[in-house]
Amino acid sequence: MSRRLVLASAALLLIAGAASAQERQVRLAPSDIQGLSQGGATAGTSGVTGIRTTVLYGDPTKAGPYTIALKVPPNTHIAAHGHRDDRTAIVVGGVWRFGYGRKADEALVKVLPPGSFYSEPAGVEHFAMTGPEGAVVYISGYGPTSTDYVEAADAPKP
Repeated sequence: MSRRLVLASAALLLIAGAASAQERQVRLAPSDIQGLSQGGATAGTSGVTGIRTTVLYGDPTKAGPYTIALKVPPNTHIAAHGHRDDRTAIVVGGVWRFGYGRKADEALVKVLPPGSFYSEPAGVEHFAMTGPEGAVVYISGYGPTSTDYVEAADAPKP
């Protein structure tokens, strides 16, 4: 290969890498997030009816980092389940009642107001619920993710 071809190839790789980094730059104000497409309980969520999901970054169905926003309606109960990826979350609105365990037990719940942080380690079962105020939670992980219910009967039906 000629030296000129090697240099041109290296330059193209640098340009492609720079474009990729630029494409990964995301800045979203609350009004921007509200304008994004919202879906139902999609990949990375519990699948419970009524939950609205917005993908803020990446794609939870593909390899790579992702962040999703969950808007969980009032008085929602999410049965014990786990995910195959390590995840972290921040409560940004309402009150999230979150616990670790193979069964949704209110005695194991910690009440998490806005500004709270928690983790969902890969394969560790957990559950959540909301009260009358509902909750908004941002969850980040490294996909592809999954949702695996402890009891198959608890998994929401499509």
